Amino acid sequence: MLSLIKSVLVLTVALSVCADFWTDRDKFIKDEESQMLGSSINLTDKEKKVNQILMKFKYNEFDDGFLNPGSFAPSQHFFQARPLIQKSDVYKLLQKIPKGAALHGHDIALVSSEYLYKQTYRNSLYACRINGQLRMRFLQSSQQDKQCNWTLLNVLRILDPSYDSYLRSQINLYTENPKQKYKNINDVWNAFQNIFFTIMGLVTYKPVFEDYFYQSLKELYDDNVMYLEFRGTLPLLYDLNGTEYTPIQTVAVYKEVIEKFKTEYPRFKGARFIYAPLKDDNNSTMYKYVEILKDLKVNFPDLLAGFDLVGQEDTRKPINAYLDQIKQVSAMGIDFFFHAGETNWYDTSSDFNLVDAILLGTKRIGHAYAVTKHPLVVEIVKERQIAIEVCPISNQVLLLVSDMRNHPAATLIANGFPIVISYDDPTLWNGKALSYDFYMAFMGIAGKEADLRLIKQLALNSLLFSSLPADQKQVLISDWETDWTSFVDNVLATYANEIP
Repeated sequence: MLSLIKSVLVLTVALSVCADFWTDRDKFIKDEESQMLGSSINLTDKEKKVNQILMKFKYNEFDDGFLNPGSFAPSQHFFQARPLIQKSDVYKLLQKIPKGAALHGHDIALVSSEYLYKQTYRNSLYACRINGQLRMRFLQSSQQDKQCNWTLLNVLRILDPSYDSYLRSQINLYTENPKQKYKNINDVWNAFQNIFFTIMGLVTYKPVFEDYFYQSLKELYDDNVMYLEFRGTLPLLYDLNGTEYTPIQTVAVYKEVIEKFKTEYPRFKGARFIYAPLKDDNNSTMYKYVEILKDLKVNFPDLLAGFDLVGQEDTRKPINAYLDQIKQVSAMGIDFFFHAGETNWYDTSSDFNLVDAILLGTKRIGHAYAVTKHPLVVEIVKERQIAIEVCPISNQVLLLVSDMRNHPAATLIANGFPIVISYDDPTLWNGKALSYDFYMAFMGIAGKEADLRLIKQLALNSLLFSSLPADQKQVLISDWETDWTSFVDNVLATYANEIP
């Protein structure tokens, strides 16, 4: 009898411990999820139904990927994942979502790769090679520019049937075997920078530039993006007769195109420009940047959002190398939106750009890939609500991360940090607008249980952390809320059969 009593007591204690364990475990997980970005959002009844549809699609992809890892698109390089993403029900639904704003993109790499390629069929476009590097330029004749032996691009196509394949390889990083072609980060960055040299003469031809920038806005608009903040180096535009335009005239073109687009598509709310020239070792060049900023502030005060410096961080001087010029910019009342921490290195000059950006009062941080290594930076980012511009596909293509499940932004999402999702340079890797990057963030970086609340918060963040004045932000948010309501109704009508 005593043995039986002991057995019953042991079993009772075990059951009690077991019950407490599962209760505690459930609470533990819920407490963690309550810290996730978007967790404070309360969904309406209609939104909950949309969320059921979205999560049904997400669970299907997750479960299939868990059983068959090779089928999970976010774990693969974007060059291989892109066709899988296009078939995804999650992606198709994300395309419909009003995504707010794109806050991180570069002026001559905003448009889709295919649109850029089609511009190479324009008349009067010549090509040549300088030091083994392809160059393109619009000319009245081959004798107009003596720097090399120019040949009409359309003639080159006739002479060599394989020329188109070569051309595509020179204006896009895409390759069937990225790991073989790009052995390390310097390899891919060199190819990345060479493409800019190749396409510069194509994109900066004024008639192309105007159409190109208009198309950039159209692709965002078609992807349900209502506002853009873009960085630019202000390349010199030119005409067929060789006339070159000043940086101020280039910005005037931006403004004209933006106003034209807003007139034709009133739901698009505009764009602002962040002057972001390349880091340069020449002090005279850096002071020239300051003078350009002075002119921009006087002539385009509403269009100018701020200042940044760009280029591969590991191979260029840190932000603090330009402290004198940066102080002059700050004295003009111009905001900073610094690229910082776009690196895998720790405790290096490129890594410490994060510290410099914080100390200099940056309003947002571009990429900040290394931010989770810096506890004090992380603390200040959250305390001051300094938004981090996460560009998932760019980080992967430029060899910071291979599998999106390992992206450090997962930690930021899990802890409710202020982040926005953007697209960086989609022209160079067959991207288009924001939906691909939203997919990678939602399916690859965020956890399995991250749902419509995260997507809604990311869209709102893109408006809240824009450079617009508070009153204009509120107008945008109000318009976005109208679009969001329409989106919810349209999804419920379109996917009625998918509601569990």
